[in-house]
Amino acid sequence: MAVSPQALPRAKSLEKELCVPIKLLDKSLVQLLVEDDRLSLQVPDIGNPVFIDFSSGKYDHRRKFGGGKGQPLAKAVGMKQGHTPNIIDATAGFARDAFVLASLGSTVTMLEQSPLISLLIEDALQQKEMADEVKVITERMTIHHANAIDFLSTLQEQPDVVYMDPMYPSRDKSALVKKEMQVLHQLIGPDTNSEELLTLARQVARRRVVVKRPKGAEFVGNQKPSASIQSKNTRYDLYVNS
Repeated sequence: MAVSPQALPRAKSLEKELCVPIKLLDKSLVQLLVEDDRLSLQVPDIGNPVFIDFSSGKYDHRRKFGGGKGQPLAKAVGMKQGHTPNIIDATAGFARDAFVLASLGSTVTMLEQSPLISLLIEDALQQKEMADEVKVITERMTIHHANAIDFLSTLQEQPDVVYMDPMYPSRDKSALVKKEMQVLHQLIGPDTNSEELLTLARQVARRRVVVKRPKGAEFVGNQKPSASIQSKNTRYDLYVNS
């Protein structure tokens, strides 16, 4: 496996654009690592580099054991017999939910405002040494480095579903936050526009908007959903267009 040739030029250009030095395995200095097999992020005080590999780890586990179309996420976006929606994931993050949705048959357009995280996703999608069953899934996924509000404002074709997973602060600042969430917090910062994004998404989506929230969290912008679907630690708020 090697760093995809399409992603490498972007990685090099980011060195100037973001003033982020790109070096090999010098974890004390860098944020973006160009290694032999992949691109990864080294964020100060986070620990080991963070990368995306759709063929292993949590991605592979959720693909195999996530519950198929009976899982809450699938129900939330309206998957059912004879209907597989096309989806815009407006807050892609590390593309976990996007990968699950694509594994269930949806075409997923991912939007990510962080240039570094969008680059990791791009590199992961273009890896050549990928199992055929995973490649079929990633071929249904595309990534755009974009501000979601700007992207949706100029959209030409309506998606069936807009999916949102806004940044949510840890309730207990002393608690350890998962490494990936720490990376997102450091690179993206606090959520400042989810209310505006939800309002716009409800105008754009053909069928519904789905907002992922921690169980017990307030509704985004005090906008009451049409319905909610609960899982153990998560709630999916549904804004259904009639």
